[in-house]
Amino acid sequence: MSILRKLYDWVLHWAKTPYGAVALFVLAFAESSFFPIPPDALLIALVLGARNKAFKFALNCTAASVLGALLGYALGHYLWWNSSNEFSTVAMFFFNNIPGFTEKIFYDVKTLYDEWNFWIIFTAGFTPIPYKVFTISGGAFDINIVLFVLASIVSRAGRFFLVAFLIWKFGDQIKGFIDKYFNWLAIAFTILLVGGFVVIKYIF
Repeated sequence: MSILRKLYDWVLHWAKTPYGAVALFVLAFAESSFFPIPPDALLIALVLGARNKAFKFALNCTAASVLGALLGYALGHYLWWNSSNEFSTVAMFFFNNIPGFTEKIFYDVKTLYDEWNFWIIFTAGFTPIPYKVFTISGGAFDINIVLFVLASIVSRAGRFFLVAFLIWKFGDQIKGFIDKYFNWLAIAFTILLVGGFVVIKYIF
């Protein structure tokens, strides 16, 4: 935990430098495939420091996250299995070194993909579930790449633009609320989002 805390503090320090926007892009890109700290904290700090750039930061974060998701997908698709269709050295490295990424979680995600297909990307992209697990698993299980990208764009944009909007609208007074309740808000939003698509699917 101390290592993760140091990483978190290191991430936040970029908000106080001229390179905050670049750091946000790199962080959002990396978090979608291997980095353990989500970009939300840095996004919040940057928007608090320049609320007129709130949606520019959110767009920056979304674009980088989706590009990072494609990297995660490529890792899963091309490097996850060896010639014997067993876990490769890359896969074992992730299982042994990336927090929150285990063989059990990997196979749990496979079950979710088997049941929900690309719909689960909406959930993974917006909620606190580690996104990298789903992006890499998506490639490993050959989820349709076009649907994967579309789901990633909608879910990641929904998450980051919501955070940016709340900070832009309410400033410091909403920060504590987001820190405390964002996970629940994210889950509620995802239920409504996915539920809406399911309703549309069965009506039309």
